[in-house]
Parts: sequence; C-alpha cells; structure tokens
Amino acid sequence: MISSETQIALICLGSNEESAWGDAMATVQKAMLKVGVLSEIPAKSSGLYATPAFPAGAGPDFVNAAMIIFTTLSPLALLEHLHQIEAAAGRQRVKRWGQRTLDLDLIAVGGSILPDAETYAYWRDLSLQDQLVETPSQLILPHPRMQDRAFVLVPLCDVAPDWRHPVLGRSVAQICADLPSAARAEVTPLIAPNAP
Repeated sequence: MISSETQIALICLGSNEESAWGDAMATVQKAMLKVGVLSEIPAKSSGLYATPAFPAGAGPDFVNAAMIIFTTLSPLALLEHLHQIEAAAGRQRVKRWGQRTLDLDLIAVGGSILPDAETYAYWRDLSLQDQLVETPSQLILPHPRMQDRAFVLVPLCDVAPDWRHPVLGRSVAQICADLPSAARAEVTPLIAPNAP
C-alpha cells in the first residue's frame, strides 16, 4: 500500500558511451532496474529509443528511455540517489552535453515547481547559447526545457502521457504533439515498452 505522501516522479535515462555495465543499451537497461528499486510500487518503464546527440554533433546517438516511479523521497533526496546510480555506472561530469556513460534526469515530481516560479522561468527562457555556459546551482523542476526535447517527450508518452505540466497546463502527450514532426521522427524505437 502506498503512503499518502507518495508522489510520482518522472525520470529520463540516456547513454551514448560504454559504461561499467556494458554498451549504451545495456547501461540504460541496468539503470532502469536500479531506478525501479526506488519506487514503492512497481515502476513504469518506457521502451528504448535511439536519438541523435544533443546538440547536433556532440557524439554518438543516445539510447534514451523514461520511467515513472512512486516515491516519498524529497526531490533532492531522489536526485542524490540518481547521482549515486550514475556514479556506479562510471559517470563523470566533465563537459556539459558531452558524451556520457549514463544520464539520469529528474524531469518532474508531482506538480512541484522548484525552487520557485521565477527561478523556473529564468532557466526555461535561457537562450541556447547561455545554456552552454550556465548551469543551475540548484534543482529546477519541472525540467525547464523538457517541452523542447523530443528525446524526453517521446519516451515519456509511453509512461506518462496524461501527466500535466504545472506551468504550461498541458499534458505530456499534448506537449509532444506540439513539437515539429521531424523532431519526433528523430526518436526511433529500439525496444518496445514491456518487451522481454
């Protein structure tokens, strides 16, 4: 039985470099198992997708996926667990948007806006050029650029199509449909959801 304190957390996973756990696909699959352990009831996992590195030319294609877990952890405590899983896979934070063994992004926790609406809006509206050099010193939720990224939204449609963005007031499925069809088409299925 889940507690009244339980919230859903949306998490996106990605890898485009061999890790301590194997190639990118094996790494994401192993990470999904480890993230799933954090959920009070069985987590929901998307299929696996191949997506071009972001920004273009930043490295080999990624393997991406998304999950919903059900947790009583605070967002910061959950983020710390995700960082521990990344570290276990051999993740080192060297270059922003560089190749990576494992990337676990905390996209949203329930309807939380953290740390506040003004800070969220600042990071959401930051230009791409400034994003290359500025990184937030605190957790921003929902992820301020989730609405721009097909590699986040397409996998999230597998597990959370009806989750509603607390600022935009639109569901994951609606936000994904707002993207250009060419952007959605770049996210190509590798393994369907719940495939053995």
